[in-house]
Amino acid sequence: QVELVESGGGMVQDGGSLRLSCAASGRALSLYVVGWFRQAPEKERELIAAITMNAPPTYYADSVKGRFTISKDGAKNTVYLQMNSLKPEDTAVYYCAAKFRGTQEYKFWGQGTQVTVSS
Repeated sequence: QVELVESGGGMVQDGGSLRLSCAASGRALSLYVVGWFRQAPEKERELIAAITMNAPPTYYADSVKGRFTISKDGAKNTVYLQMNSLKPEDTAVYYCAAKFRGTQEYKFWGQGTQVTVSS
């Protein structure tokens, strides 16, 4: 199975940028769809972006479209989330997760990284 580790979270001011990384070990990410999720306090976890490793990016939530970019580096077995024009409402714990292509459930999860955007 694949193991995922997120990094790159932190605190940034309104309008700032951060890049999150999701480094995988154990298996090649080419076997999976990788998604970035976030969960803010007292809110449900939401999928905000997803990428298939051997195909174009597949999904962005409306709330991040045009501001966030998901990308991949197969050689490093890593997926990134570039977050620009951050807003206080982007404050959340961000998780990367992986699922087998053609399935519904994200089975493999990282530990999460906190992103805080101050106004």
